[in-house]
Amino acid sequence: MISLDEALDFVLSLTPRREPTVVPVAEALGLVLAQDVVSDVAIPPFDNTAMDGFAVRAADVVEAPCDLSIVGTVAAGDNPTDAIGPGEAVRIMTGAVIPPGADAVVMVELTSVDGDVVRLDESVPLGNHIRPAGDDVQSGDLVFERGEPLGAGHLGVLCSLGLTEVQVYPRLRIGVISTGDELVDDGAPLQPGQIRDSNRRTLLSLVAQAGAEGVDLGLARDDEEVIEAALRNGVAQCDAVMTTGGVSMGDFDYVKAVLSRIGEMRWMQIAIKPAKPFAFGTVDGVPVFGFPGNPVSCMVSFELFGRPGVRQMMGFDEVIVPRINAVADEDLDRRVDGKTHFLRARATYGTDGRLHVRLAGGQGSHMLWAMAKANVLAALPNGDGVSAGGEVEIILLGAAGA
Repeated sequence: MISLDEALDFVLSLTPRREPTVVPVAEALGLVLAQDVVSDVAIPPFDNTAMDGFAVRAADVVEAPCDLSIVGTVAAGDNPTDAIGPGEAVRIMTGAVIPPGADAVVMVELTSVDGDVVRLDESVPLGNHIRPAGDDVQSGDLVFERGEPLGAGHLGVLCSLGLTEVQVYPRLRIGVISTGDELVDDGAPLQPGQIRDSNRRTLLSLVAQAGAEGVDLGLARDDEEVIEAALRNGVAQCDAVMTTGGVSMGDFDYVKAVLSRIGEMRWMQIAIKPAKPFAFGTVDGVPVFGFPGNPVSCMVSFELFGRPGVRQMMGFDEVIVPRINAVADEDLDRRVDGKTHFLRARATYGTDGRLHVRLAGGQGSHMLWAMAKANVLAALPNGDGVSAGGEVEIILLGAAGA
């Protein structure tokens, strides 16, 4: 067996960052910047009001309560040109340009209007409720750095800067294949020996959750020609391919035979449970992940190897989801076997402000229901486990963009 770190290092050595590309801002959510973004404008671009109310000269309301003459109205989008004079006020709406001569805004709740006269109940300081030009971003500011993942707020800022395109590391296309004569996915009643294919949908969903585009390459029966055709179709159109099944020591060797013939693969037995068997390499330079066929093993293998590889190819600087400490609310038992065990668990915050974990259900590698209920993997190093109240390292599941 080899260590988890050795296997992961091998994956990362063959999943280099893709070349940058330019995409519309509207398509950049979840992608990683491949350039620094420097603003050439101020945000906001003009002094504006943070409140509905009246734009005034602060000097005119020192002796409030006082009355001022209403000489106009400024709505958002207006471009006022007439200056406010002594004893005058302009009705103004949130976000509107501060008219010339005004240096404060009195919110509407502190005013009352009688015809063309407004009574101001309180004095206000200079600059009251005014958002000055460049209050958020100044021209020349480094707004975002290369390597920063783009969230919803980032895209809003890019639009505020007037950008319609941005340079990013591209979204991967990842092909997913399930293999095995026993698998069906047509919804028909199962025949003896058949099982329904869950891994393909699970993997496609994990790929999407990781920010990539999943390409469904279908089911491949246990036939070398069929498997080879599916793999060659995948590597021809995808940035990476993920297969499930056919990587264990006892499996029929259809997948192994094909990948060994057409690719440069490494067949690994890793000191972890579940997901001990794992294959990885390249076909025509395209990374190929060979995940185990058991549903839980497939998902755990993706989290430990697939997600880091995807994140690295998509330009993330932090590719490995960090482990954090939590409190075990029950005994997390295991036996000494030379492996790290990854238990499927649920984490919740306790009254002490710390994360607490309990098992999500059965721990068999076929027990997908318990895996579906889990939100963390509890990592138990080789040994006797962790007693209730003890500290355990956990990995958050589905930590896309983390």
